[in-house]
Amino acid sequence: MSTHKHIDKICLVAALLAIVLCALFMNGEAFGLQAVSKVMGYESRLFDTSKVHTIDIVMDDWDSFIENCENEEYAACSLVIDGENYGDVGIRAKGNTSLSTVASMNSDRYSFKIEFDQYDSTKSYHGLDKLSLNNLIQDSTMMKDYLTYQMMREFGAAAPLCSYAYITVNGEDWGLYLAVEAIEDSFLQRNYSSDYGDLYKPDSMDFGGGRGNGKDFNMEDFDFSQMENFRGQNRTENRSPAENGKQNEINQESQNQSQMQGRPASTTEGANMELPEGFDPSSLPQNGGMQMPEGFDPSAMFGEGQGDFEPPAMPNGNQPGGMGGGGRGMGSSETKLQYIDDDPDSYSTIFSSAKTAVTDADQTRLIQSLKTLSEGEDIESVLDMDQLLRYFVVHNFVVNGDSYTGSMIHNYYLYEENGRLSMLPWDYNLAFGTFQGQDAGSAVNDPIDTPLSVSGSGDRPIVDWIFSSEKYTQLYHQYFAEFLETVDVAAMIDEASALIAPYVEKDPSKFYTTEAFNAGVTALREFCILREESVQGQLGGTIPSTDDGQATDNSTLIDASSLTLSDMGSMGMGGGRGGNVPGGRSNRENDQRVEDQSTPSGDTPTVETIPVPSADGTIGNPLESFDRTPTTPESSETQTSTNRPEEMMRPESMGNQMAGGERFPFSGGMNADKQAVSNESTAVLLAVSVAVLLVGLVIAKKYRH
Repeated sequence: MSTHKHIDKICLVAALLAIVLCALFMNGEAFGLQAVSKVMGYESRLFDTSKVHTIDIVMDDWDSFIENCENEEYAACSLVIDGENYGDVGIRAKGNTSLSTVASMNSDRYSFKIEFDQYDSTKSYHGLDKLSLNNLIQDSTMMKDYLTYQMMREFGAAAPLCSYAYITVNGEDWGLYLAVEAIEDSFLQRNYSSDYGDLYKPDSMDFGGGRGNGKDFNMEDFDFSQMENFRGQNRTENRSPAENGKQNEINQESQNQSQMQGRPASTTEGANMELPEGFDPSSLPQNGGMQMPEGFDPSAMFGEGQGDFEPPAMPNGNQPGGMGGGGRGMGSSETKLQYIDDDPDSYSTIFSSAKTAVTDADQTRLIQSLKTLSEGEDIESVLDMDQLLRYFVVHNFVVNGDSYTGSMIHNYYLYEENGRLSMLPWDYNLAFGTFQGQDAGSAVNDPIDTPLSVSGSGDRPIVDWIFSSEKYTQLYHQYFAEFLETVDVAAMIDEASALIAPYVEKDPSKFYTTEAFNAGVTALREFCILREESVQGQLGGTIPSTDDGQATDNSTLIDASSLTLSDMGSMGMGGGRGGNVPGGRSNRENDQRVEDQSTPSGDTPTVETIPVPSADGTIGNPLESFDRTPTTPESSETQTSTNRPEEMMRPESMGNQMAGGERFPFSGGMNADKQAVSNESTAVLLAVSVAVLLVGLVIAKKYRH
C-alpha cells in the first residue's frame, strides 16, 4: 500500500484528466475538432484522372436488357474494370428526363447505375458500393460535369470523384462515359468518416425526383430556350447592346430548330413561355410523373397574370407544396428548404428523399435547423458556412439553371450533421448557361449576388443568407476572388480535352460529331474566359452584381455576342430516328468495329489549338493559345494529374479571415484541411492520454510498497 501523502490527490487528478480526454474524443466536434475522413481504396484507382479507364460490361442478353432499360430494373452482369473482374454486379439504366430523351432519339446510349452490392452485400470495388456511368448527353464538350466536379474539389468543396471511362460491351466498343462516384454510403464514409450524418436529395418535380419518375414527361414537349423567363423578368436589359441584335437571330434559329424537331415554335412576345399545343397540366399523373401543387394556376407561371397568382399563405410567406412566396421558380417550399412549420408531414418531399436511415429525432433536428435559418438568428450554428460558400462560389460561376438556384429547384444533395447543413453538387451537364436558352450575355454576366432565380428575398434560404448582411456578402466575395486566383480552369479544360479527344473520335455512339466536340470545347473555353472577366468586374465594382443593377446600367457588361451557348450542347439538342443520327442505333450498328480495343484506330485525330496558362502560372488573361498534340491512350497513362483523388485541395491563403483581419467564427476546408486538423488534434490527444497513463504507472510503481 502506498505511503506517499499526496497519492490520493495524484490519482484524482489523473482520473479527471482521463475523463476530460474521453469527453474530447466523444464530443470533439463541439470543441472545433473535425471527424477524420476515411481513405476507402478506390480513390486512386478508378478515379485516377490522368487516364481514360476501361470498363467492359459482360452480359449474355444485353439486347434484351437495353430494350427494357426504361423500366429501370436491375440485371446481373460482370464488369472488368481496368483488368479487374467483378462478377454478379447489378446494373440498370439511370436518369430522369435524360432516360426518356435517349429512348425518344432511338438511341440505346443510356446512363447506367452500377451496384456492386446488389446481390451480395459484402461486395464492393475497393470500398465503392455504387457507381454512376453518365452518357454525357446534352454536352458536346463531354466535360461540363467533369469540369464542375473538378473545380469543386480543387476549391475544397465536397464533391463526387469522377473520371473518364471507355465502355465496351462483351468486348465491342460502346462509348466514352463519365464514371462518377455515387453520393451514397461510400461517399459519406470517405468524406465524413463512418459516423456520418443524414443525406437527402429533395426535388421540386417528381419527374426529377428519383428512380422510376419521369416516364410520362417528354422534354420534347417544351421549348427550353424560353426557360429564362422563369426569372420573372425579361433579361433583354441584362445583355450588352451588341448582343440584343444577335439574340433576335438566335431566337429565330431556335424556332426553326423546334419546328424541325416536331415541337411547336415558341414566341418571345411578353417574355412568356408558350406551352405546347394541346398541353393540359391537369392530365399529368400524380404518381410517377410531374405533380402539380394544389391550387396551381399554370397561366400564372407561364403567361399573363403571373403577378396575380397567390397560393394559400403559410408562415414566413411560404407556400405549401407549390411556389415559395417572393421567389422565382417552380419548386415547393420544401425543396427550396424553407421553414413551413414543425410538422414533419409538411416536409414529406425532403424526408421521402432520404438516402440514409432517418429517425423522428433526425426529422425534428432538421426542421429546427430550417427554422433557425429562417429566423436569421444564430445561423452560424446551423450552417457549415465554409462548405456552403465554397459550393456556391463554384456553382454560381458555372451558371447552372438546372439546380437549386435555377427554376427547377433540384439536382442537389442536402447533408445534415448535428444540426449543421451543407449542400453537395450533382448533375451539371446543362451548366455554363446551357439550360436557360441561348442568351450568352445573360449567362456570362449572370449577377453573382442575385444568381439565376435567386432574389435574396429569403425564397432560397440556404443561399440567401449570403446576401442577408454585408458581412456575409463580403466574405462570399473574398471566397470568389480566391477561387479565381487559385483554381486554374484553363488547365483543366486543356488536360481533359487532350485526354479524351482520341476516344471521342472512336466513340461509335456519341451524341455529337467530333467536329461538334471541338466546337463545344472552344465555346466552353470562351465562356470561362468571359465569365471570369465578368465576375472580376462584379467583384471590383465596375460591373453591377445584381439584377437590378444590371437592369439600370448594362453599359459595362461583357460582350458575349461571339459566343453561341448551344455549341456546348443544350436541353433542346437535336436528334431523330435512323440515318446517321449521333447516338442512334443505326449509327452504332453500321459503324465498323475497331479491332484493337485499347487504342483509337487510324491516325491520332488533330485537335485544334488549345490554350494554356502563362509560363509563370498566373491567370490574369488565363487562356493564351498554343498548339498541343493530343494525348494518346497509351501515353495518357503516364500523365500526372493536377488533381489528387484521395483528398480535397483547399487554398491555404484563405484561412478564416475577413477584410481587415477580423476573424470569422468558422473555418476549415473539405478533406485536406479537415483531415490535417483532425489528424493533428487526434495525435495530440492520443499523446497526452498515453503520457497521463505512463505518469500514473510510474507514480504508482514508485510509491508502491
